[in-house]
Amino acid sequence: MSSKLHGLVWEGCAHAGLILSRVAVMARLADYSNNEGLSWPAVETIQREIGAKSTTTVSTAITELERDGWLVKTERKAGGRNLSNLYQIEVEKLEAAAEAARAYYKTAKKRASRTIPPNIDPSKNDGSTVDKNEGVNPPMIDPDPSLTTDPSDNDFSSRHPDAVVYSARKRQWGSHEDLTCAQWIWGRIAKLYDQAAEADGEVVRPKEPNWTAWANEICLMCFQDGRTHKQICELFRRANRDPFWCKNILSPSKLREKWDDLSLKLSAVAAQQKSVVGGHWNSPEAWENTL
Repeated sequence: MSSKLHGLVWEGCAHAGLILSRVAVMARLADYSNNEGLSWPAVETIQREIGAKSTTTVSTAITELERDGWLVKTERKAGGRNLSNLYQIEVEKLEAAAEAARAYYKTAKKRASRTIPPNIDPSKNDGSTVDKNEGVNPPMIDPDPSLTTDPSDNDFSSRHPDAVVYSARKRQWGSHEDLTCAQWIWGRIAKLYDQAAEADGEVVRPKEPNWTAWANEICLMCFQDGRTHKQICELFRRANRDPFWCKNILSPSKLREKWDDLSLKLSAVAAQQKSVVGGHWNSPEAWENTL
């Protein structure tokens, strides 16, 4: 087992845009590899250990990882019998991805420590009709008054220097990008209610969400599920345009819960849409230019 490569996988792969199943396969290959990245576990072994539904899931992941330059697969045979494949992890690519992730989060940490997130004008959020004077301006800390005197609050913020909204009591937090993503999603939902109100005056827009909870859910999708902010907004945008899903996906938590169903059922639509590539999304304006 190469603990070095295992650590590099978790540092760099998700940040580079790999989804959770691809990161899991890379992590298992790293576990079996020497420090040069060479291993030969059976596909069935990887399937069992990462909890994949079938060997096809693992084989597809390996094919895509090889296509994208993360590894090289070499088939082996002996006496006409198939043996487990040899896998050579591209260590230099992995190291570069981990270094890019470290540099990004280092910069984000510095930015968060010296800036306050700007008020985001909801009127710029994909046609939202929210009045400019009602701009979304979430509190820096959960408004629960008990938090203002809780000494654990300072401990929490020191452990999560990237947090711009958080609740120490609930152990929830979100970075500037998490919060901005949450606000972008709310802008799309608000637009749906505004459109419904035009046809039925009795439709009332729900109150603004708990920004800490929403940002935290997006943070979990990134760090636990291996998504990127770009992928989160792209899938929500597709769901938001679907006649059925637009009524059923009205929060980041529901998006996370139904992610696999959405990915499968909307894949036909996604295949007809232009791929979105490159860059980190730092503002709703930048996102709208690419979505």
